[in-house]
Amino acid sequence: QVQLVESGGGLVQAGGSLRLSCVVSGRTARYYAMGWFRQAPGKEREFVARIRGSGTNYADSVKGRFTISRDNANTVYLQMNSLKPEDTAVYYCALDLGGGWDYWGQGTQVTVSS
Repeated sequence: QVQLVESGGGLVQAGGSLRLSCVVSGRTARYYAMGWFRQAPGKEREFVARIRGSGTNYADSVKGRFTISRDNANTVYLQMNSLKPEDTAVYYCALDLGGGWDYWGQGTQVTVSS
């Protein structure tokens, strides 16, 4: 059974940094895309960043501040710098096995205080 587990969320002041981690278990994710999404209260879930191989994509709202990376087949990170209150959300990682975002984690809360 494929599982994704996020960690690293928390409370940080505006301008601060956090690094989120996501570990995949149950199968190798080496050849597949992984991504980060977020959902703020009262809003729809939105795309944040994606990585597949050496290629990355970012939402315009986080370009230049967030960096997605992976250090092995099954762990992906989201380094978040210069955080803003509007970055406050539950952050989810996801795995795309070719049919869309097939698997999701439970989410980790990020709260940025002003």
